[in-house]
Amino acid sequence: MKAKQLWLVIAGLILLNCLTAAIFLSKTKSANGAGSNETVATIGEETISRQAWLSELEKRYGQEVLRDMVNQKVIAHIGKKYKIEIPEEEIDRELKMNQMMYSSNRKPADRINWKEQIKYSLMLEDILTKDVVVSEKEMKSYYERNKDLFNIPDSYHLSHIIVKTKEEAKKAEKELSGGSSFRALAMERSIDEFSANQGGDIGFLNEEDERYPSEYLEVAKTLKKGKWSKPFKVDDGYAIIMLLEKVKGQSYSFNEIKDQIRRQIALEQMKSPASARTFWDEAKVDWFYGNKKED
Repeated sequence: MKAKQLWLVIAGLILLNCLTAAIFLSKTKSANGAGSNETVATIGEETISRQAWLSELEKRYGQEVLRDMVNQKVIAHIGKKYKIEIPEEEIDRELKMNQMMYSSNRKPADRINWKEQIKYSLMLEDILTKDVVVSEKEMKSYYERNKDLFNIPDSYHLSHIIVKTKEEAKKAEKELSGGSSFRALAMERSIDEFSANQGGDIGFLNEEDERYPSEYLEVAKTLKKGKWSKPFKVDDGYAIIMLLEKVKGQSYSFNEIKDQIRRQIALEQMKSPASARTFWDEAKVDWFYGNKKED
């Protein structure tokens, strides 16, 4: 399960990168018109035109973006053909379980893309394993052995600011009370360089997490969404944390995740990795780069 969730995180990031590149590539059509010679950068006396830029984007990312778009359409087509639908509650459950593994403060549009990627992944798995028979006994045994994987603890999405002295912490607290942005202060003042670059965002924490002091969770439980704490002592100095989001814990019964377990067991039995490319011929794909198998 953990490997599967990690794969979803990676796949989601790849998809978001592809979608970003696609936005740029989609401008190629308009760039072929009057704006194709528009200058997008100047280096001394030399320039880079919009057309040159877009051509380079297509050369580097065009095939990857188009393949991803084709795969999305293929899985939707095959799913419709075999009348396979993924229940909304199952998508939401996977989103909830994976959400806590990804330490980014996402925009609403990013959350929608993430949800679409999960739906695509579940549909692909369902199609690949639709003919695999797994006994009730085997599924129940899997559930009993991995019960802890289906119990989601209360989790808190936090940002923090770490400073060296109590005086610096009090100054930061005063600035926050005066209306300063927590994100901006974290980027400017926090000595935790990695999270500072993310505006202080440290992702989701729960009882099983050992990355941060236990005080973080104790303080987080007392906060309301969007509120920050008073400074408190930690090993590196003094911390101020802010609660971005709380995800209420939940335990899933066997019947609730039965289909998920069936797919997981079936996928583990498969010799080849899950790939939408398997169904290109069935979906009669013909694309710009030809039908040579790259996957």
